[in-house]
Amino acid sequence: MITELLLILLLAAFLGVELIHRIPSRLHTPLMSGTNAISGITIVGAILCSSVEGPVASVVAAIALFAASVNVVGGYVVTDRMLRMFDVSETAGRTAATGHQTDETET
Repeated sequence: MITELLLILLLAAFLGVELIHRIPSRLHTPLMSGTNAISGITIVGAILCSSVEGPVASVVAAIALFAASVNVVGGYVVTDRMLRMFDVSETAGRTAATGHQTDETET
């Protein structure tokens, strides 16, 4: 059972690295918000794997739980930063502070 879990972990890590390297950098931020749901499913899977008896399975489940939690929190932070870039009120304040005009305010 533990061998199967480790094989799945290794295959998922390999697949994730290959997919990330093939995606253009412009798409990383929008895709991050979509992958938060997948990481949430990973958290549920890690919690379920923690019920498997044995110390190795518990350690692997704890590592998976930690890694997926970090991924979810990081995804929300990146998504929040992306959405703040499009916030009109914050952009207007930044424009007034720097003295630069945007295309919307130029006449």
